[in-house]
Amino acid sequence: MGTQTNLALSDAADWLGDWHQLTEQLGSTDGLASLGSVCAFLSLRPVQDLRSFRGFLGSYQTEILIPFELPSIHASFGHAQRNELRELVALDQKLAGQPVLQSFAAASRRVGQGQLQKLRPLRDQRIIQRYLFTVDNGEAHGWHTLVYGLTLEVYSLPLRQGLLGYAHQTTRGFIYSAARMLRLSERQCRSVFEEFCTALPEAVENLVRQKTAA
Repeated sequence: MGTQTNLALSDAADWLGDWHQLTEQLGSTDGLASLGSVCAFLSLRPVQDLRSFRGFLGSYQTEILIPFELPSIHASFGHAQRNELRELVALDQKLAGQPVLQSFAAASRRVGQGQLQKLRPLRDQRIIQRYLFTVDNGEAHGWHTLVYGLTLEVYSLPLRQGLLGYAHQTTRGFIYSAARMLRLSERQCRSVFEEFCTALPEAVENLVRQKTAA
């Protein structure tokens, strides 16, 4: 299991690059306020110790990561494959109406739009250029999960590994950012990572299987 964890950490970093900027906000003063608002949305007590952080992380995975973020990446990947701009923009606008995502909204748009700008030189990628146009015009928000899904498809990266890489890296990002506040040791960080990443491969597989059967 130790080898698998090391590979997961390495794969996540390789696949996501600077996508983990979204979770690094937790290490700043602004991030702590954001963490507090997330806890409020999820009806959790404030994160003050390792026990309450585990509660936050579990709720994040079950109420945000698995039901919203991973399906958004999956859907964006599919829309890109089929060159479906209208459906992609509709998903973008739908995410904007999800109350539970509002705590991440500003950071998500900042990271997503920043990554989208890096794709601007890909003039031959019609879905990228059309989505960029809608974001530039204020018709879409450029959520980081949607841009991540587009990136997986544009660069022909395997969907399952991309989904798992995202889940691993965001979980890792929260852990290591919160570690500064909670003064967690490296051993504690890796223990929490093991604890909360064990079920992620099954969650990814279930999502892909459900969407394939639909």
